[in-house]
Amino acid sequence: MVPILGLLRGDTSADRVVPPTGFTARLTVFTAAAMAFLAVFALALSLATARLADRWGTALAQGATIRISAPAEQRAAQTEAVLRILRETPGVASARALGEDEQRALLAPWFGPDLPVETLPIPQLVEVVEDGRGFDAQGVRLRLRAEAPGAVLDDHSRWRRPLVRAADRLNLLGLGALTLIVLTMAAMITLAAGAALAANRQVMAVLRLVGARDTYIARAFVRRFTLRAGLGAAVGTALSMGAVAALPRMDAAGSFLTGLGFTGAGWLLPLLIPPLAALIAFWATRYAAMKALKEIP
Repeated sequence: MVPILGLLRGDTSADRVVPPTGFTARLTVFTAAAMAFLAVFALALSLATARLADRWGTALAQGATIRISAPAEQRAAQTEAVLRILRETPGVASARALGEDEQRALLAPWFGPDLPVETLPIPQLVEVVEDGRGFDAQGVRLRLRAEAPGAVLDDHSRWRRPLVRAADRLNLLGLGALTLIVLTMAAMITLAAGAALAANRQVMAVLRLVGARDTYIARAFVRRFTLRAGLGAAVGTALSMGAVAALPRMDAAGSFLTGLGFTGAGWLLPLLIPPLAALIAFWATRYAAMKALKEIP
């Protein structure tokens, strides 16, 4: 970090070695801005999917459903038996039978709001909410089999595992995309620096002939490209953070994708991207400069 701080102080005489304009300058700034813009979204995706996996795992782990499929004349008795069993089960915070309106609301997305629930053989649903300890699902199933044969416990484990697994994989995908963006930025800045070094090969040879050290020559290119990359990344990061902030909030739309964004201290993480881009440009340009100087006889 100290060499980079030294570069920021600058050397006006060394700066004249590198042309201030040209396609390499525009390429470096544009590449850094574009990669920073994409990096913020990749970071937002990774953080959002991590929160989503945690939220899905917590929400589904604390809930269960009991489905009572019994003849109409036995349904009330079996429902009461199920509620009694749940009241006696350690780890169950609350349990209640869903009313007809609630069951109609659950089926409305598939059958419409006017579904005659009372005339159809729809199972009675019982909502179960666990406390922090959780309950013994296998023990509850055995009691239900003995006292309420028409009741089936669904602890949501078959739904929870695929959802959490999918969110975890999206999180890894976001981290992988972030890594790929960083590598692409390094490659593009190295190419731009290589083009600038090739265009100034004769200047570098003359400077060496008059006694300039390789570190002096390299520092001019390194400083210019480091500052260009940092500036471009700062612009791209600012634009991307503004775009993320403009996304609908999750509570406004209730969609999975609307959860994409930062919360709390997470808004500070994108601010690390411009210094990271400058650090990448520093080492990439330094590597390219020293390699080019070694090739000059």
